[in-house]
Amino acid sequence: MSDSAANKTSQKYSVSKPFISAEMNLPEITIKAVILGIVLAAIMAGANAYLGLFAGMTVSASIPAAVISMGVLKLFRKSNILENNVVQTCASAGEALAAGVIFTLPALILLGTWARFNYVQTSLIAGFGGILGVLFTVPLRRALIIEQSLQFPEGVACAEVLKTGEKGGEGIKYVGWAALFAIAFKFCQTGLRWIAETAEGAHYLFGKKIMAYASTNLSPALVGVGYIVGFNIAILVFIGGAMNWWVAIPIISALHGGAPAGVSAVDYANQIWSDQTRFIGVGAMVIGGLWALVQMRKSVFSGFRSGLTAYRDKAHRSSISRLEKDLPMKWVIVAVVIAIIPLFFLYHYLIGEIGMAITMAIIMVLGGFLFSAVSGYMTGLVGSSNNPVSGVTIATILFASLLLLLLFGGGGDVKGAAAAILIGGVVACAVAIAGDNLHDLKTGQILGATPWRLQLMLIIGTIVSALIMAPVLNLLLEAYGIGPATAAHPESLTAPQSTLMAAVSKGVFQGGLPWTMIIIGMVIAVLIIMLDLRLEKKGSNFRTPVLALAIGIYLPFELGVPIFAGGIISTLAKKKINRIKTNMKENQIAKIEQRGLLISSGLITGEALVGILMAIPIVISGKADVLAFLGVKDLMLPGILILFILLFAIYKFSTGTKENK
Repeated sequence: MSDSAANKTSQKYSVSKPFISAEMNLPEITIKAVILGIVLAAIMAGANAYLGLFAGMTVSASIPAAVISMGVLKLFRKSNILENNVVQTCASAGEALAAGVIFTLPALILLGTWARFNYVQTSLIAGFGGILGVLFTVPLRRALIIEQSLQFPEGVACAEVLKTGEKGGEGIKYVGWAALFAIAFKFCQTGLRWIAETAEGAHYLFGKKIMAYASTNLSPALVGVGYIVGFNIAILVFIGGAMNWWVAIPIISALHGGAPAGVSAVDYANQIWSDQTRFIGVGAMVIGGLWALVQMRKSVFSGFRSGLTAYRDKAHRSSISRLEKDLPMKWVIVAVVIAIIPLFFLYHYLIGEIGMAITMAIIMVLGGFLFSAVSGYMTGLVGSSNNPVSGVTIATILFASLLLLLLFGGGGDVKGAAAAILIGGVVACAVAIAGDNLHDLKTGQILGATPWRLQLMLIIGTIVSALIMAPVLNLLLEAYGIGPATAAHPESLTAPQSTLMAAVSKGVFQGGLPWTMIIIGMVIAVLIIMLDLRLEKKGSNFRTPVLALAIGIYLPFELGVPIFAGGIISTLAKKKINRIKTNMKENQIAKIEQRGLLISSGLITGEALVGILMAIPIVISGKADVLAFLGVKDLMLPGILILFILLFAIYKFSTGTKENK
């Protein structure tokens, strides 16, 4: 297999020796760890279901769960770091599964197929979809974590948080202070609402001929993600955003003579992105996903082959290190088949046509595996918090809708659109869980956990989360409403992703999709792949993995800016460390190089904790600004200044010049 850009950019984070050696058989799956993991999974699932419907995004739960687990398990006389890893793995399933469910299944409400969330049907789609995501990652673990050696930034950050908590010492100082800063900053944003979460502006130049747009998310966590992934990936995400917001959107705006009367430039830019140009990213993801699978084919097949060999050969199986033991491949295949059967019968029950149900099941399995691989690759590049579940789900629904229309017709029939959403629901759950699971497995690789135990715990967390999704969603549906505001629910939860999924599926059967944008994205992806192959042939250290660029095109521009800033600080800090380490001992160098990673981990930890905890008063009150007071609200300038100070502080502390003179 050819080297990827990720191989080039992730070397400083590669793992040569686990924190817990293979010979140390510490307890991992214990009664207290399982109970705590189940409780946290249920809490994370409920909180993120609301946040996803309300704000269109969920908060990564791995690191908050790890921090909570450390605090709770320290109350017991005996506990260890691998138990903490098991707890956070189980708990993170709640957040991931919530994303897959709320991004798709509410579309069935919007299409009129469902009046409410049926408990059995919702649980089957969520549960078996999530389990398929775990099973698909068994061969992908070897391909993406071991052979491709992707960064998986939040997996690395979570491991560093757990190691720092285990070892104590000066490392905890960097994680702790960074987390406290992020907690205070994020609370001022989402709680007190003193600081804006986004700084955004757009103006027309030369009349309405050229739109000038700029925005940035004021997120310490995204800066931390950028520091961890490094400059190469960070700049590609930024370039993708620039291509969309500085080229495509201004061109479309100019062709239409600028914003309509009464619509601001900012609102018009966001409208163009939402309705049209984000589909450039979807087209690029489709080609990029297929190309990623082509690149990974040898590693994936190797994972299947080695798993089957280990199952058949008892002597070989007994000689494998526990650090390399996945769930047995034979039973993985059996479990995939078992998961397909109830989903097929559910499709047949809901759609009523056996031919369509068979087609749906086939698309579900193939699409689930393909996009689980794509999701794992993308989250390996930019982190699970930036996992574009909605992007790959749109691609799935788009493909499914086209195939169903081709095979079964449908015209304006809502049945075809609903069938595509049902496929997308399973795939979205699989994709969300797969991306999350690979981060947990990366954490486990660094710490020295046993892979099959983590895979088993994620299945447990998935089942628990699936069983509570329908009651939570029905509660939100009845209390607030989902979709467009009505007289009965004037402050309805907007469910932006599900609204988009419904629009895509209906668009195929009824017309109206921006096919030109999708095709442009596909062409761009092909050109970027050709460029990357040329750079590989020349032996360049800078590479252009197409999915990193596709993510940048698809995501709002504001998310790529702090990631880019973190990537710049990362490369500047690395250069400074290389200059000062000449006369230093190896252990001193290692400590300095680790500081930036610890600070970044703390920033991600603090922000994620506040994101989860703020869901509680929001859900209770039904108000996003429940804690806001003093009349000061969403100030941009203080947030920008504080973020610049943060960037400077990360650089100074991560290079450690004063302490090492």
